[in-house]
Amino acid sequence: MVIGIPKEQTPGETRVAIVPQHIAQLIKKGYDVLLEKGAGIKAGYPDKAYTEKGAKTVENFETLVKKTDIIVAVRGGAAAKNGVEMATLLNDKQLLIGMLEPYHKDKAFDLLLENKTTSFSMELIPRTTRAQSMDVLSSMANLAGYKAAVIGADLSPKMFPMMMTAAGTITPASVFVLGVGVAGLQAIATAKRLGAIVSAYDVRSEVKEQVESLGAKFVEFDLENAEGEGGYAKKMDEAFYQKQRELMQAELATKDVVITTANIPGRKAPILITKAMVKAMKSGSVIVDLAAERGGNCELSEPGETVDVDGVKIIGPLNVPSTLAFNASMLYSKNIVTFLDNLWKKDEKDTINWDDDIVQATVVTKEGAIVNDKVQALIGGDDA
Repeated sequence: MVIGIPKEQTPGETRVAIVPQHIAQLIKKGYDVLLEKGAGIKAGYPDKAYTEKGAKTVENFETLVKKTDIIVAVRGGAAAKNGVEMATLLNDKQLLIGMLEPYHKDKAFDLLLENKTTSFSMELIPRTTRAQSMDVLSSMANLAGYKAAVIGADLSPKMFPMMMTAAGTITPASVFVLGVGVAGLQAIATAKRLGAIVSAYDVRSEVKEQVESLGAKFVEFDLENAEGEGGYAKKMDEAFYQKQRELMQAELATKDVVITTANIPGRKAPILITKAMVKAMKSGSVIVDLAAERGGNCELSEPGETVDVDGVKIIGPLNVPSTLAFNASMLYSKNIVTFLDNLWKKDEKDTINWDDDIVQATVVTKEGAIVNDKVQALIGGDDA
């Protein structure tokens, strides 16, 4: 069975699906590996690093597809700039594995259905103990949380740690993290390591212990618990968010750096910071909005832009893991390789284990149909 690693075509996407250190492992398991020339260069992995481990190179994506059984991509389907081209070239005997943006059905998904290509979306890996080593969203969120703290430290006019000098004592910066998932916890940990005074808030009160274990303060508001499925926060009504904003405004007014991480899969990010709340913040404050790609947790966020409102900088970074492409690719590659190990029946090497709960959760298209109820709800409806 042949695995193909394409060069990512989406602007700003610098990651690669499999890194050289995992090639020998795949070959040992019986795969042949083909690499589109230059696929790993932007992530810091030259072609030579792959060929030394046993992979072979091909000139272009079309040739790659013709010679492979499985395409493993960082972005495929609706998530990729060349998603339609990719789906056009694939057939009913091939598998596509990658991040497919399974929230809106588009032309790429239509073609995957038409061509009866079997596709798996890594964003749909369940948040279970057994699936942790395949959990792409957690791997990437970890890096995003780290980078958010670094961005905040870089753009804030105040240094994070306390410093005692002959000229006087510098007080530490105050960092506030909104959303205590994987990204939020890493942002807290990184800001603490840099010496800031850190506090955090989440609608799920269950995370208080995790926040405090990192040496940060958990801010509590008198609100309904919003724990949702799979450890995510669930979508609440507008009355909940309005009360939350009112309680939060006083908290934000005292902070130097605010990092927002609240995302709900398949939905627009909730607005946590309004224009009025930004106006109440100190000049020189910084907001790093990790939800900018999903509409933003700050009402004034602009995806990919830095907005200045009366001296408050609002950063809307895009595809943050790609700014750490070397490490992001390494983690993603490990997720993919583990997923491949889990995909097949143990006693039948080339037979997919359709009874496996992780396989069932991630399959998007199969034999010309959307076969999973959750996926159907995400991409099959008009308002998904």
